[in-house]
Amino acid sequence: MSRPWRVAVVGGGIAGLAAAVRLRDRAPAGTEITVYEQSGALGGKLRTGELAGRPVEFGAESFLMRDPAGGDSAAVTLIRRLGLAERIVHPTVGQAALAVDGGLRPVPGGTLVGVPGERERVATVARPAADADRDGGRPLLGPDEDVAVGTLVRARLGDQVVDRLVDPMLGGVYAGRADDLSLVTTMPALARAARVEHTLTGAVRAAQAAAPRAPGAPVFGTLAGGLSTLVEAAATASGAAIRLQAAVRELTPTAEGWRLTVGPTRDPELVEADAVVLALPARPAARLLAPVTPEVATTIGGLDYASVALVTLALPDPELPALSGFLVPATEGLLIKASTFFTTKWGHLARPDGIALVRASVGRYGDETSLHLADPELVATVHRELSGVLGVALPAPLASHVQRWGGALPQYAPGHGDRVTAARTALRAAHPTLVLAGAGLDGVGIPVCVRSGETAAGEIIEALGGSGS
Repeated sequence: MSRPWRVAVVGGGIAGLAAAVRLRDRAPAGTEITVYEQSGALGGKLRTGELAGRPVEFGAESFLMRDPAGGDSAAVTLIRRLGLAERIVHPTVGQAALAVDGGLRPVPGGTLVGVPGERERVATVARPAADADRDGGRPLLGPDEDVAVGTLVRARLGDQVVDRLVDPMLGGVYAGRADDLSLVTTMPALARAARVEHTLTGAVRAAQAAAPRAPGAPVFGTLAGGLSTLVEAAATASGAAIRLQAAVRELTPTAEGWRLTVGPTRDPELVEADAVVLALPARPAARLLAPVTPEVATTIGGLDYASVALVTLALPDPELPALSGFLVPATEGLLIKASTFFTTKWGHLARPDGIALVRASVGRYGDETSLHLADPELVATVHRELSGVLGVALPAPLASHVQRWGGALPQYAPGHGDRVTAARTALRAAHPTLVLAGAGLDGVGIPVCVRSGETAAGEIIEALGGSGS
C-alpha cells in the first residue's frame, strides 16, 4: 500500500484507546488513526468526577497490578508507556467485609473469588457441605468443558459458600449471579486447575500456587488524580483524530477496505478506511456487523448485560470501620450489593476536614427494579441501608452523586469463550481487516480491556501487511 494506512477505531473506551496507542507505536509512520465515540466523552466506564471538592471515580476505581503469569498487568504496562507510573497508588486499607446475618464479618483469607482452598477458613461466614468435595478419581472438568460457577461450587461445597461468598464477590464485579456466569470466563485460573485437579479445594490451591504473589505486593492500584488521567494520556499518545458525538451507523465493505457512515441520518458523513477496530459493547457491535456477517452478529448480539447505579455520598465525620468496604449477598435482601469507603481505602484521598467519600453499588442482573427509583430516593435508600449495615446513624450527606450505567456489565454464560472464538474465526476468514475488541468479548477489568485492544491492533497491522511486533 503506497499511501499511509487509514484505521478507524469505533469506540473510545479504554479498549479502543489502547488499540489506538498500539497502532501508533507499531504501525508504519504516517498511519492515520481516527477514534469515533458516540458519546461526548472518551473513557467508557472510566470516569473521574468530583464530589465535595475531591476527585472520585464514577466508574471503575482500580486495576490489577499483575497478570496471571506474575508480570505487570497490561494496564500497568500501558501506564508506564504513557509516563504515568509515578502516579500509581495502592490501597492503604485492604481488608473488606461481608454483610451477613445483620453484621459485618471479614472476608476470609485463602479464597479465590470466594471459593476456599481450605474449608475451615470460611467457617466464620459459611458452612461448607460436609464431605461433598471428594476425589472422584478424575478431573473436575473435561478438556473443553465450561460450567456455571455456581453449578460447580454448589455441588462441591454447598449452597452457603455460593450464596455468602462466591455470589457477592462475582456480583461486585459483574452484577451477575454465580449460577449464571461462566467459570472459564470469570475464573480462568480456577477453570485451568479444574481440568487437572480432582477436588475443588485442590483446584483452588493449585490455581493460587500457579500465580504466586510476593508477600506484601499490592494487588490493586489506581492513579492519583483519577483514572481519567489514563484516558487523557492514551488519547494524546495515540496521536489519533478524536471524533466525539460521532456515531458510526453503518459499515460497508469496499474494494480497498471499509466505508463508515457517521453521524445523523439526515446529514451522514461517509468515511473511507483500510481497517476497522470495533471496540464497542456487544449489541452495538452486532448491529454494525449484521449486514456484513449475519452469523457473527447473531453470536455477538446474544450477550446480555446488567445495569447498575453507583451512588456516592460525601459524609461529614462518619463512624466508619477500618475497612476498604463490604459486599452484600443477595440473600440479605438489601438494595445495595457493595460499598467502598473511598477515603479509608485510598489514603491519598483522606481529608483533614473529616469528610468521607462512600460509594455504594446498586443493581443485580435480573433484579434491576431498584434502578427505577429517582435519584433522591436512591440516595435516601442507600444512606439508610449503609446506616443499618454499619449499626450507626450516618450523618446526612453534604453532597451526593448518582451515576447510572445502563447495560454496563456483560453476563458471560457458560460456553462464552468458545462462542467468541468461533465468531472471531469466522470474521477473520471473511474480513481480516475488521477486528473486534472490548469487555463484551474478553472480560471485564482494565487490564483485560487494554490487552483486548492491543491484540486487535496487532491483528489489524498483520492484516494490512505489517509485522505487528
